[in-house]
Amino acid sequence: MKFILLLALFAASAIAADAPKEAPKKAAKRAPHPSLAKAEDVAGLPRVLLIGDSISMGYTLDVRELLKGKANVHRIPTNGGPTTNGLKNIKDWLGTSKWEVIHFNWGLHDLKFIADDPSKLADPKAAGSHPQVSLADYEKNLAELVKTMQATGAKLIWCTTTPVPSGSPGRVEGDEKKYNEAAARVMTAAGIPTDDLCAHAAAKLSEVQLPANVHYSPEGYHYLAEKVAVVITENLPKK
Repeated sequence: MKFILLLALFAASAIAADAPKEAPKKAAKRAPHPSLAKAEDVAGLPRVLLIGDSISMGYTLDVRELLKGKANVHRIPTNGGPTTNGLKNIKDWLGTSKWEVIHFNWGLHDLKFIADDPSKLADPKAAGSHPQVSLADYEKNLAELVKTMQATGAKLIWCTTTPVPSGSPGRVEGDEKKYNEAAARVMTAAGIPTDDLCAHAAAKLSEVQLPANVHYSPEGYHYLAEKVAVVITENLPKK
């Protein structure tokens, strides 16, 4: 009887071993940010391209709505990241289409601190951590990006990097000032006007920015969009 019981247990375990195992569940794929959806042109309106990181993604849809009937507002199909990413992708982002206005920014990803893994933020005080792109390289990269964009014949508008608040992970409060000063040298030399979104944000920072974070509330992004839309409108081709 004991032998039969052991045989039955062995058979059951063999069947269990051979049974198809459930595939591990994949993590739910995050839906693309709505700002990355391709915009459709309305015939006869000037074409505008927004280049920037997640801050620009946050204000893209509001800018598009504010300029409805005035301009076709497009953006690059991704988070623009640091200037090094811009250098790799700028020609693809510009494509062969005609742009009347290009409103652009790089900075928050350049000044963020990283260590061995560039995809992760690092504690600025930790040994071995450093800005993703040094100030000197940032200035040099911006100058090269400006030359590439100027070749399109579009009206270029530099957008200053918005404030880094105290406690923002992987960044140092106020570092945007140094990077904006470096950018100002490039834009002055190239004769490119500036949309000072940094000053605009700073004027109401406690009301519009998330706590200890470089990002903004929905109302905050709308506040930024209002400034961006005004500056773009001022630089659209005159009828």
